[in-house]
Amino acid sequence: MKKIAIIGASYLQEPLIRKAQEMGYETHVFAWAAGDIGEKIADVFYPISIIEKDEILEVCKELGIDGICTIASDLAAITVNYVADKLGLPGNSWDATEKSTNKHKMRNAFEENGDPSPKSIMVRSADDLAGADLTFPVIVKPLDRSGSRGITKVMRRDDLDAAIEAAKEQGFEKMALVEEFATGQEYSVEFISYHGEHHFLAMTKKYTTGAPRFIETGHMEPAPVDEETLNRVKSVVCRALDSLGITDSASHSELKISEKGVIRIIEIGGRMGGDFIGSDLVRLSSGIDFVRAVVQVAVGEVPDLAPVCDPKFAGVRFIFDDQDIKVFERVKKEHPEYIIASEIHEITGEVSDSSTRFGYFMMAADTKEGLERYLPWSGEAEIG
Repeated sequence: MKKIAIIGASYLQEPLIRKAQEMGYETHVFAWAAGDIGEKIADVFYPISIIEKDEILEVCKELGIDGICTIASDLAAITVNYVADKLGLPGNSWDATEKSTNKHKMRNAFEENGDPSPKSIMVRSADDLAGADLTFPVIVKPLDRSGSRGITKVMRRDDLDAAIEAAKEQGFEKMALVEEFATGQEYSVEFISYHGEHHFLAMTKKYTTGAPRFIETGHMEPAPVDEETLNRVKSVVCRALDSLGITDSASHSELKISEKGVIRIIEIGGRMGGDFIGSDLVRLSSGIDFVRAVVQVAVGEVPDLAPVCDPKFAGVRFIFDDQDIKVFERVKKEHPEYIIASEIHEITGEVSDSSTRFGYFMMAADTKEGLERYLPWSGEAEIG
């Protein structure tokens, strides 16, 4: 039986593990032992932290794996590409991995290649900004984290110290970026790349809490944009993927489009998007099995992008407070057929980043209008 290594064992990796098994692969899963779902469903589980690249490399070498992959994790993607590079397996180069996981190197790559992206400065403290000509507001974020962790919109210079320290606390390298604030509606874009050829899968409209932390409250696919805008987005993202050197993996690009139609790339990860975007929404909205494509690219096969189901309008709403739960109850009453999956937890405090939300409900509908009324920005005033 062919063997595939999967880095990470949390709920994020469950669709990947199950898909690889469905495709006939023996799954070898690596992660710190924490009782996660991946430990239970893997064919073989190794209690090795995902950051222990060399230890994982030695095990994979002994196993003679046919491929290695992960979904929705920048940290795991580092180990995936390190092991793939050492063993001559499909994956992105080490240079591309650094550029797509270190936001400072990413910004430099975009600037060198003329990709539209906010200007940024890497700092260890606010003292590093002495003499810098900053136009407020600015965004402060960790150098190397995702999931809205440590992000703050800062309106004045006096608040920079606290924001930089908050960002450093969430990061691994204890550095922060102070960035120009890009205005506009936020979107994300999913591609799968094979041997340097980029295949567009879906564009997602993102809903967030707004300033100061911009935690994602929901997503919708396909994004309601016109064909001309979509084609410009595809062109901008493909060029940026080339700038980063992404050749053989999924990718998740985040960008903003201003009212005047100006596109600005916020960041790009060389892995599938989380928040159910890659694992569920892409398949629901496009019919394409994104997870299957990730496995195929990892083992050196041309990704099969033929639809496996009829496309619908798909979305997810995350639980922040009782208002979100009321909307969920409303969907169950009015259109129970819309609900694809849900997980609702007791509200025990405030949400500080995407990892502390209190659940979600995922929906699919035949019309955009049918879906939109249950997403975060619409209909709230009507719910008592």
